[in-house]
This record gives sequence, C-alpha cells and structure tokens, in this order.
Amino acid sequence: MAEKTPPKKKKIAPEEEKAARIESTPGEDDAILKEKVLEAALPDAVFDGFTDKVLAKAGKAAGLDQDALARLFPEGPVSLIEFYSHAADAEMEERLAAMELPKMKIRERIAAAVLARLSVLKPHKEAARRAAATLSLPMHAGTAARLLYRSVDAMWRAAGDTSTDFNFYTKRGILAGVYGATLLRWFNDSSPDESATGDFLAARIENVMQFEKFKAEAKKALAKFPAFGDWGKTKADK
Repeated sequence: MAEKTPPKKKKIAPEEEKAARIESTPGEDDAILKEKVLEAALPDAVFDGFTDKVLAKAGKAAGLDQDALARLFPEGPVSLIEFYSHAADAEMEERLAAMELPKMKIRERIAAAVLARLSVLKPHKEAARRAAATLSLPMHAGTAARLLYRSVDAMWRAAGDTSTDFNFYTKRGILAGVYGATLLRWFNDSSPDESATGDFLAARIENVMQFEKFKAEAKKALAKFPAFGDWGKTKADK
C-alpha cells in the first residue's frame, strides 16, 4: 500500500500570524485593554472619583463586557487606581532614564525623580487627587503603602541606589515621607508654574540632608566611647 503524502502546511498570512502572536501573549493584550479603560476613566474620575460606575462606563467605552472588566480589575476601582499608579511609575522611569542623572548630586536626583512623577500626573491632576483620596481611606491603607513603596523604590533605583543593607529601607522610608508630603502640597499648589511645590520639596530634602549630617557627626562623636562604639553601624559595617 502506497504511503500517504502528509498534507502540506497551510501558509499563514502575515496578518493572521500577527493575530496569533497577540493571542499567545494575553499579558500584552491585557495591558493595552487596561490602558484603554484608564484613559476612558480619567476624565470622569475628575468629577465622580474612582467608583464602580466610572469603571463600568470606562469598561464599556473600551469595548469590554462585565466578565472581562472583572478579570482585569478584580478589586474594582482600587485595581484601576493600582494600574494608574504603576503606569505613572513606568512613565516616570522613562523620563528619568532620558536625564543625565549620574552627573547630578544625590539631592538633585531625588528632586528630579519626585518632580518627574508629579509631571506625569499633572495632565490629570484632579483625577490623581481623587485617587489619593480613595487610597487614604483606612480600608485601603495596605494598598496605599504598597503603591507608595513601589514609587519611591523606583525613584531610588533611577537615582542609582544600589544599597542592600539597612540603608535600603531607611532611604525608602525617608523618601516616602518627602514624596507624600510634597504630593499633598502639590495638590493644593495654585502658584505660577507650581513653583511653591518646588520650593517645598527643596526644603524637605534640605531637612533630610541636615538630619543625615547630624547623624554622621553623632556617630563619629559616639564612636569615641566604647559603650556607644557600635551605634549607627549597619550589618555590613560590623
């Protein structure tokens, strides 16, 4: 019996091949859909905040049904705010990568990072204020802390921080306070070119630098006394 000739593989048109690649990478597709929902939601969030109604309307505008919307944003409006924060972090990192940060002093790098993130939020400043108001609710404290940490960690990494000891956490804790306070000042800044925010940020960073200077001097002085010899040392120093 003659052997059957195996069927020839059907050639896939470039358009079909591209579609197949998109289907095989649902993560990319989901990211695009989330961006569409966020873009549609921001104008309404200015007036209504981040609510279920705003999310549903934005999902409809992006062509999503309720099941798809629930899958993309499992925690509802809070998931949308979370994606908004991540998107702002990503754009901030892109802007910082385009700057010559290595040539700047550390305080200038941190100031540039904070101002870069505010500039990302600026086109939708009122929506950002609404997002912050939602995260300030006690029930969302965990999410707020996680997002704030992610933002300041991205700032420090962009600034070239490579610490792995206790300083890793203290730096992020201090910057969280500086950025959080500056963000609140920015929300209420009606000065020309929002110069008041820049002045406020510079003052907060100066306060931190003075504290670090004091800590270094105190550590040096206390090191002269055996009882305090290990004060201020990190695990890497000991």
